Amino acid sequence: MTTASVQDRDAAAPLLEWLCKTYFSIRLVWADGGCAGRLVDWAAEKLQLTLDIVKRTDDTTGFVVLPRRWVVERTLRWLMRSRRLVRGYETLPAMHEAMVLWSMTMVMSGRLAGRRPGAFSRPPAPRAR
Repeated sequence: MTTASVQDRDAAAPLLEWLCKTYFSIRLVWADGGCAGRLVDWAAEKLQLTLDIVKRTDDTTGFVVLPRRWVVERTLRWLMRSRRLVRGYETLPAMHEAMVLWSMTMVMSGRLAGRRPGAFSRPPAPRAR
């Protein structure tokens, strides 16, 4: 977590270093246009990491589905099924991180158990008579 005055590309360098130390097998990271520039070269040189920038083309107007962006949006939608994450209840970043991990644990354990996504958070539908 950083303050709002920190640019994405400035906060990305320490995050990418942490990512490579924690998950050493990751070799490809998708990022938006805010991370373009020297960060791509730095990640390749220092971390042996390919930073693939997902950009909009300049000639498009309106809403356009960008490659790989849907993965992020889908994951955020899964997280928002947890009531606690819908509002900003948490004051400590560590507590918010724990709630995100708990929510994803619920999603993934439901999938392992063979339930459809979101089934744990909805009451069963009433039966027709």
